[in-house]
Amino acid sequence: MRILLIVLAVALAGCAVDTASPARVAERFHALITAGQDEAACGMLARKTADKLPRRGQSCADALRELRLGPGGVVVSVSVWGDEAQVRLAGDTIFLHRYSDGWRVRAAGCEPVPDLPYDCEVDD
Repeated sequence: MRILLIVLAVALAGCAVDTASPARVAERFHALITAGQDEAACGMLARKTADKLPRRGQSCADALRELRLGPGGVVVSVSVWGDEAQVRLAGDTIFLHRYSDGWRVRAAGCEPVPDLPYDCEVDD
């Protein structure tokens, strides 16, 4: 009986969803923006998002700076489903995707819109 309980506990532990990693990425993204390290923040974006963000002749860092995203604040909630995550911060909602090298920001500066998807300042 004892072995069965140990095996069951180990199996259930393997099913735990990692919410800490996407939360850390969202906090770091906003910390970099707040610190004026927009180039480093661009490095945290998914490639498609980073490519779509700047206008012609503008760098990703310039585009982020121009958006003036507010402070993220503390993590309020994290939802993870497969390789997708949503991190709600006190001042922002961020959507992320897990790639082979870790979590990357797909959308930021997101506000909920009743009966519609989020409206995001930065998205893919």
